[in-house]
Amino acid sequence: MATILITGSSDGIGRHTAATLVEQGHRVVLHGRNERRADEAYKAVPGAAAVVVGDLASLAQTRDLARQAAETGPYDAVIHNAGIGGGQSAPVITEDGLERIFQVNTLAPYLLTALLPAPDRLVYLTSGLEANGRPHLDDLQWRSRPWNGMQAYSDSKLYDVMLAFAVARLWPGTLSNAVDPGWIRTRMGGPGATDDLPEGAETQVWLATSPEPQATVTSHYFKRRQALTAHPQAYDEDLQDELLRRCADLTGETITPR
Repeated sequence: MATILITGSSDGIGRHTAATLVEQGHRVVLHGRNERRADEAYKAVPGAAAVVVGDLASLAQTRDLARQAAETGPYDAVIHNAGIGGGQSAPVITEDGLERIFQVNTLAPYLLTALLPAPDRLVYLTSGLEANGRPHLDDLQWRSRPWNGMQAYSDSKLYDVMLAFAVARLWPGTLSNAVDPGWIRTRMGGPGATDDLPEGAETQVWLATSPEPQATVTSHYFKRRQALTAHPQAYDEDLQDELLRRCADLTGETITPR
């Protein structure tokens, strides 16, 4: 039995991932961004061990979420599932003065990674749109570029792959990988999406728990349990390190080598 934390598990892919892992006999800790969402998560996955609460669009709440999560750990695996899409017609600025897509999709998993004890396995959800990402590390908050919501989303998903690969390099004792779940019929994916929830969750479940040699690897980009080639710049260690430096400057927390 593994103990697994899943962010953004009150609905969609995260909730299905949690339910699948509970059915397999694992100890699962859920996450909701507020008390109502946390209650929804717990009711939907009643076999879960606990639920933690925190809005990833707030650095203070993300820190408190890490504190709560640490009290229910330690973890064999952490699945960074939470994320928001790019449909906004203008940038949304959070209480921290940061662009919300970047903060939720990239900075929050960075901060949680830095604050929580290193698990045996880390899974960062990305998207096939990472292929369209552009690493504008000097303008993560979109202050000098015309706003493009879908580009901001694509950039954040590229950063997630870069984060997964950077952590794999810095923490050789942790298996750290990125997963494209596909275009899944969820509230974010919409009714026109091509794939169902089980397909969107299967690779995360496999990477978090399987002893198979294909699953016990690190620094890979997966879709449907197949290792694919990510955006070429995701492999650039200088870019990875610069992303980590920028995130450290914004959070005051550093992911140090182990």
